[in-house]
Amino acid sequence: MTGDAVLDRSGNGLAGATEAEIAERLRRDGVEYLLAQWVDIHGTPRVKGVPASALSQFLGGSAGFAGAATVGMGQGPHSHDLVGMPDFAGYTVVPWEDGVARVPLDITVDGKAWPYCSRTTLKRALERLAKLGYEMKVGVEAEHMLVTRRPDGTIAPFDPTGSDTLEKPCYDFKGLAANLGYLRDLVRYMEHLGWEPYASDHEDATAQFELNWKYADALTTADRYTFFKMMTSQVARRYGAIATHMPKPFSNLTGNGSHFHFSLWDGAGNAAFVDPADPRGLGQSRLAYHFLGGLLAHARALTVLIAPTANCYKRLSIGSYLTGVRSGFTWTPAFITYGDNNRTHMFRTPEPGRFECRVVSGAVNPYLGTAGFIAAGIDGIERELDPGEPMIGRNMYELALEDVRARGIRHIPQSLSEALDEFEADEVVQSALGPELAKEFLAVKRREWVRYHNTVGQWEVDQYLTLF
Repeated sequence: MTGDAVLDRSGNGLAGATEAEIAERLRRDGVEYLLAQWVDIHGTPRVKGVPASALSQFLGGSAGFAGAATVGMGQGPHSHDLVGMPDFAGYTVVPWEDGVARVPLDITVDGKAWPYCSRTTLKRALERLAKLGYEMKVGVEAEHMLVTRRPDGTIAPFDPTGSDTLEKPCYDFKGLAANLGYLRDLVRYMEHLGWEPYASDHEDATAQFELNWKYADALTTADRYTFFKMMTSQVARRYGAIATHMPKPFSNLTGNGSHFHFSLWDGAGNAAFVDPADPRGLGQSRLAYHFLGGLLAHARALTVLIAPTANCYKRLSIGSYLTGVRSGFTWTPAFITYGDNNRTHMFRTPEPGRFECRVVSGAVNPYLGTAGFIAAGIDGIERELDPGEPMIGRNMYELALEDVRARGIRHIPQSLSEALDEFEADEVVQSALGPELAKEFLAVKRREWVRYHNTVGQWEVDQYLTLF
């Protein structure tokens, strides 16, 4: 590593720093222990502890892992070690534990980039986008719930004061106030990290919260979102709760999304999606519509990368807003459409210059999901795909399925199996992962579907035990 030390946009990272500069930064920050962190195919954070005194070895590739001990890394027990090469641009001081910092890793094997590494996959997608002259920026709406586990192993919403009881609890003061300490800790930590948080609120389910921080380049946001999940798990424990980003923990409550807001910027730092003269009235450029056209064209295959678990499709079910969700809506789309500032579409236009995808699940691996967006969007740019006219002023929840079919509107896949079929048939979305990781993703997720499908749940027992 050579060159001058440069703080990244978080205010904590080091890019292009020498070993001596990194060591000095660790000394100034009081860091004695490093969490060498990567993610498996699910996006689950994995770590190895490295004492700061071993910095030289760490930079040289001392963080080795048995790849077969984790999920989806393309290895067996006979395979050579995964070796994590630290990227100090993502260096983040851990705010809940003194003397600790996180450093994200790019996984290699025998000195070569490993094609099963999620972070490397996103980097490769961003390099392809850069060749077209663009950078992608992403913001995320990080929804999650606080729950508690009962003695019998079941879970319940965490409601320490018994006040989080409204039928429509979104923005409820009492529900938020009961967990104000938890939320203030998170916001204070994000401020310390330089993420520029600007909002937190009680969401539409009991004990559900959302925190928002400023958008950044796609890799930084993926690193931060991964760290955010690590942070919520540890801070929640202080308050006697479990933080869960599971898409649908309760059948009668709204699920957890992590809506992505995305835009492209040119090399001069100009917002490439903005055009005040947009004849469609949304303030978007031709480039923005071509990118969106690619996302719409590949939406059914893309879904499995942004909603990657069997549980995700409990949140995305057509008509689920009519089937017992307590607050009346799931706030998730059912159909592959776009519009203006309208939350019933898959793609919303909150303001000129960006789009929001509302299908993205709390279970998303942000590296793979974002890579999928880039591959589909580039296909739209290269083929100059037209997304068609936006649907303005329509409540998509009120459209009958027959009406949707007559209009030629496609629906979002309704199960993990259906979404995997679409992914397997779509070469463009598969290319986002590369041939090795795409094959591994399909194998891992097919096994997940079989295990889920073969599990007998309580609903089946209640429904069928004495029916016949």
